[in-house]
Amino acid sequence: MVGGGAVAPSASAGGRQDYPGGLTPFIFMASLVAATGGLIFGYDIGISGGVTSMDPFLSRFFPSVYQKQAEAADGGNQYCKFDSQLLTLFTSSLYVSALVASVFAASVTRTFGRKWSMFAGGVTFLVGCVLNGAALNVTMLILGRVLLGIGVGFANQSVPVYLSEMAPARMRGMLNNGFQLMITLGILFANLINYGTDRIAGGWGWRLSLALAAVPAAIITIGSLFLPDTPNSLLERGRADEAKRMLRRVRGTDDVATEYDDLVAAGEASRAVSHPWRDILRRKHRPQLVMAVAIPLFQQLTGINVIMFYAPVLFKTLGFGGSASLMSAVITGLVNLVSTLVSVFTVDRVGWRALFLEGGVQMLAGQVAVGALIGAKFGFSGVAEIPKAYAAIVVLFICLYVAGFAWSWGPLGWLVPSEVMPLEVRPAGQSITVAVNMLMTFAVAQAFLPMLCRLKFVLFFVFAACVVVMTLFIALFLPETKGVPIEDMTAVWKAHWYWKRFVDDDDGDGPRPTRDIEMGVVGCAGKANN
Repeated sequence: MVGGGAVAPSASAGGRQDYPGGLTPFIFMASLVAATGGLIFGYDIGISGGVTSMDPFLSRFFPSVYQKQAEAADGGNQYCKFDSQLLTLFTSSLYVSALVASVFAASVTRTFGRKWSMFAGGVTFLVGCVLNGAALNVTMLILGRVLLGIGVGFANQSVPVYLSEMAPARMRGMLNNGFQLMITLGILFANLINYGTDRIAGGWGWRLSLALAAVPAAIITIGSLFLPDTPNSLLERGRADEAKRMLRRVRGTDDVATEYDDLVAAGEASRAVSHPWRDILRRKHRPQLVMAVAIPLFQQLTGINVIMFYAPVLFKTLGFGGSASLMSAVITGLVNLVSTLVSVFTVDRVGWRALFLEGGVQMLAGQVAVGALIGAKFGFSGVAEIPKAYAAIVVLFICLYVAGFAWSWGPLGWLVPSEVMPLEVRPAGQSITVAVNMLMTFAVAQAFLPMLCRLKFVLFFVFAACVVVMTLFIALFLPETKGVPIEDMTAVWKAHWYWKRFVDDDDGDGPRPTRDIEMGVVGCAGKANN
């Protein structure tokens, strides 16, 4: 059954009537399978923070951290007990390899199609799971993490593009947010598994936690074999007849002439571009390039991965016991999941900008409150006992912050860059998005524990300042693209007060500064890395 028919003209900048067709069972199942690529990313985010808070894992691979933790338990500095570059390298090495892999994934995605890029990511992730689960030393751990990163790089590059291309325009937000929903499910499953494996007698539970990453990897690996190619990808590779048949199938109607003609025009433009990495630097693509860099950069400067990577470590630092810290991570994982569902069911109604702006205000309040509560109790010395009731209030405000992220910057940080790119540079643009995301994830993950040790509670105010900058960026420079077909995005940029100077029909490629934007991005990044 077709989920809907032709609708009234949308209020998009282009004034185009929405294409006929709707949410068919076929497109729903294809989008569901593709979105499971988010499971591997989410599972890894949740699992790494959990195992690094387990005493048997620390004593075997990171004995210096285990010793500092014991000293902190006897009244030492709580801020610095997990400060170890080797420990953070275990977590963040994945994101360096994901960064490199995403660049190569662009060529695979463009040449062979989106589904084979997902398949390659799943297979590589499976091999990394085996190495991590069987690790005998730190070298095996980090090598396994590198392979996991390659898998994440391929999946994160291809899945958002696939979802944006398959979805009907008026449902693109909901279906694309399925990727973020799977990430949150992966985080929740990982937190629950960590809580269970921590109780296994004999101290080998961490092996099970790491090895079970093979389950989501197997799902996306096998599932990708049954996925259809997107009509956009088929046209891009010169298979016009297959593309038209696939478009009829995914839309559930034979009335696809208008959409198909637009796809053909985009496909011809795509085939005319032999160097997408060079073409994306052209003046007419300046708005999309800025979004491909700024949105993932800001997404990580919200501080979310500090919470999700190190939630058990952070809660343990705040005075929770080992199992209690893992349970607190489960609670934040549940909040993350429920709040993402809110975004899934509201994003196509309220629009991207409203969620971005509301989420920014909510995250700001959460970060400031957490920083103030930690500062009031621990001060700069880091030595204090934290009562259970006080700790519960800290968890409450962390949950407030996580909820704000989960219905704004979490899903929309993947949706917006993947949908605004024209077809001819879409794989390259998504690779830039993934590369920036992974680079910033690595930087924040690697820097967080040393910065917490040195800046103490002030670190949360640094992230709060970045939230202010990124919320202003959205208010000024991101146009609303809700309901706009991805082939018609140019009209949105032409109507924007700032970006219209770059997007014009004659495509003048002369340099023009974007210093006002660049200074905001660089300034915020500088705060996080200094």
